[in-house]
Amino acid sequence: MMPLHRFRQRALLAAAALFLIAAGAAAQGNAAAPRPVTPRGELTSDERSTIDLFERSRESVVFITTRSQVRDFWTRNVYSVPRGTGSGFIWDEAGHVITNFHVIENASEAIVKLADGREFKASLVGASRAHDLAVLRIGVAARRPAPVPIGTSHDLRVGQKVLAIGNPFGLDWTLTTGIVSALDRSLSGDDGYTINHLIQTDAAINPGNSGGPLLDSAGRLIGVNTAIYSPSGSSAGIGFAVPVDTVNRVVPQLIRSGKYTRPSLGVELDEDLNRRLSRLLEVSGVVVLRVGTGTPAANAGLKGLTILRNGDVTAGDIITAVEGKPVDSVGKLLARLDDFRVGDTVRISVLRNGKTIELRLALQAGT
Repeated sequence: MMPLHRFRQRALLAAAALFLIAAGAAAQGNAAAPRPVTPRGELTSDERSTIDLFERSRESVVFITTRSQVRDFWTRNVYSVPRGTGSGFIWDEAGHVITNFHVIENASEAIVKLADGREFKASLVGASRAHDLAVLRIGVAARRPAPVPIGTSHDLRVGQKVLAIGNPFGLDWTLTTGIVSALDRSLSGDDGYTINHLIQTDAAINPGNSGGPLLDSAGRLIGVNTAIYSPSGSSAGIGFAVPVDTVNRVVPQLIRSGKYTRPSLGVELDEDLNRRLSRLLEVSGVVVLRVGTGTPAANAGLKGLTILRNGDVTAGDIITAVEGKPVDSVGKLLARLDDFRVGDTVRISVLRNGKTIELRLALQAGT
């Protein structure tokens, strides 16, 4: 028989063990319970403004999928295959949709999906490769999304807040924010075209954002997202948008005639020759090669190159500025003229025989 003191000792140890087990279980139970929520307080005014802007604007932004027709080499059968995706936005009450030219390039059909899930087959109204802009049209009989409010881009300032809405990587209606990082940027594409006057922003613009709107803090359109600069193909903090002043000038022409007609001086120019002649003559500007007969340039007295009988070339006029803004290349001159419309009168600065003179001439339709 166990001594009484030993029995009491074992009983005390057992009781202590049960107490510890019970305490541990209680502690575990408390740890597994949800933690109390800490109140966050009201959203900041900036947060409320951003949320409200997105909720007001997303209905006007669309998702675009394109398809191309391919022919099987062996069977000669024609198939429609997916080509790509992009974004766009409602331009007006007539159902016109704006997107990038490169979104619909080489596509045989395009489907526009609205924020409420409805899908429409789109028709191509017009496009301008030089501005990377295209106009589609969809027939929306009921519950038409409102057009995006139009702003201005000539008065943008570096540091302004901007917001981009689109469908990056095919994800539905995504918002990114940032600032205007720089203005009047130029970007050369693989097709040889250079897009000028671009807005540079650090708002994340990824594949699929192309064609979507870039908005200011008032929810107005200030640009059309067009490209990113990134070796990897994803956002690296440098995105570009076609400024709305360009869009508002080009799109009405595309809707009216299906194409964009550049304003022209009526002179013959060449980028490669201009670079060589500028170095040879040690000047900065655009060398006029030839002046077309009966053109505004001819009426204003602009002079082209003269080729002498012995083969020597005498320089004529060298355009150095348009409305006081310097031009040092053919591309820059065309970009400056593109700020105007056919029929507008512009002032150009010309270097002639070592002296600068001012000429005024009306712009004609270019080819």
